[in-house]
Amino acid sequence: MSETTPAPRHAATLTRLDAWWAHTLRTPGRLRLWYWGGPIAVTLLAAVLRLWNLGQPHSLVFDETYYVKDAWTTLHLGYEAVWPNDADTKFNAGSVNGFSDDGSFVAHPPLGKWIIALGLAVFGAQDATGWRISVAVVGILAVFLLTLVARALLHSTLLATIAGFLMAIDGNAIVMSRVALLDNMVMFLALLGFGAVLLDRGWHRNRLTAWLVARSETGKDPGWGPMLWWRPWLLAAGILFGATSAVKWSGLYFLAVFAVYVVVVDALARRRAGIGFWASGAVLKQAPATFLLMVPAALLTYLVAWTGWIVTAGGYYRQWADEPGNAWTGVLTWVPRWFQSLWHYQASMYNYHVGVNDPHAYQANPLTWLLMIRPTSMFYRGNLQGVDGCAFPNCSEAITELANPLIWWAATAALVYLVYRLVRRREWQVGLILAGVVAGYAPWMLYLHRTVFQFYTIAFEPYLILGLVFVIGVILGRPDDPVERRLSGIRVVGIYLGMALLVSAFFFPLWTGIQTPLWFWQLHIWLPTWH
Repeated sequence: MSETTPAPRHAATLTRLDAWWAHTLRTPGRLRLWYWGGPIAVTLLAAVLRLWNLGQPHSLVFDETYYVKDAWTTLHLGYEAVWPNDADTKFNAGSVNGFSDDGSFVAHPPLGKWIIALGLAVFGAQDATGWRISVAVVGILAVFLLTLVARALLHSTLLATIAGFLMAIDGNAIVMSRVALLDNMVMFLALLGFGAVLLDRGWHRNRLTAWLVARSETGKDPGWGPMLWWRPWLLAAGILFGATSAVKWSGLYFLAVFAVYVVVVDALARRRAGIGFWASGAVLKQAPATFLLMVPAALLTYLVAWTGWIVTAGGYYRQWADEPGNAWTGVLTWVPRWFQSLWHYQASMYNYHVGVNDPHAYQANPLTWLLMIRPTSMFYRGNLQGVDGCAFPNCSEAITELANPLIWWAATAALVYLVYRLVRRREWQVGLILAGVVAGYAPWMLYLHRTVFQFYTIAFEPYLILGLVFVIGVILGRPDDPVERRLSGIRVVGIYLGMALLVSAFFFPLWTGIQTPLWFWQLHIWLPTWH
């Protein structure tokens, strides 16, 4: 028997599997059920893992001390206000209205705090669930969104469901959905923008095909104007990346990277279509059009996010231009005073960001992020036996922003393979996934001296998972692959997903603040730097 001839037992196994799958999906109704059932199932799993016991601990953890209180004053005043020095203790105890009317300097734009404020408006600030519910909902929606993006990108509901499953059970995604920080909103809005760019790619490809058909049938150039300017998904991407930037300025990198990506893709499409001067056409025509479609929309969205600060009078620097000697003069005298004050505020925020280099116990150099060397401890409390229900000599409660190691390190390995595959095969799906990683990760290489943290990686985790799932698709193989090849791929992927689920179950207490014996916490310190 030749090496390519399948063994009868294996052939029979795969035949039965294919027959069962075909029988299961034999009707349109069952196809629709699978089409939506898989993504919905993993989204429900994500909801359970993110919403269970969300209000514990009932104390502000890590940077919640800034964002929850800022969200609460933004909800009441329209801007972030000053709190007294002992505000955290009182806030935790339910005394949540101790803020003043004086504006407070903040380092990030207001949109993320407005999103947190939605939960506070529903649940109130005395309930810790209200602090975190908005971020949790964003994390749940991100899982569903990732399944939609993965299916559009990879044309497989199975792979889309696997992508959602991995995001649902990963510790980095779980923790960042259970603490009221801004980075989960950055991830979600950027992923929406990524989806818009993906839709624009298909939209533009279809219109280019129609353009080529029209030129072939008429023998005349139909004109390139509509191809340049009628790109609604590109406009949507500009709005969404503007919203991302209105949460944190790191969203600007997504705007810049994907604007360049669109121009490059357009140039390659022109070349494949045999259009003359394809490179200069992309640079001289598509690049200006892309800029005007995306950047003004992003800037306007960013500006709208500051509405609360603009329409009120008490925000930090809100009256700066009205103070003697501050207002712009000369040709800029006509600029509204509120805009002058806002511009000054943005300059101050920039100066703050470039100078942030104060040492922190959990800072993590971006060069180590993909290896997960220094995760962030969001919360830790140790108790002795008999204290707060501790039934062991020593207990611990921890919320550690630590990804599932099997998922994270496998995704890092997959990333290396994708770079090789892009060079070797030039697949557009690989290029788009890597563009997402570049947008979320590469810019931080410019700030190796800054105080930054491992949890910033949530912004590009969806693209790491997309890369991992792409490789999983390669391992699963194609329907026309030899039987032994397909069965081995199914076994490998099935074992990997099962082990990833077990590892998540093992780490779940350390992601959610569950009280455990100290020795159990110590079992999870796989690297000395995880302590």
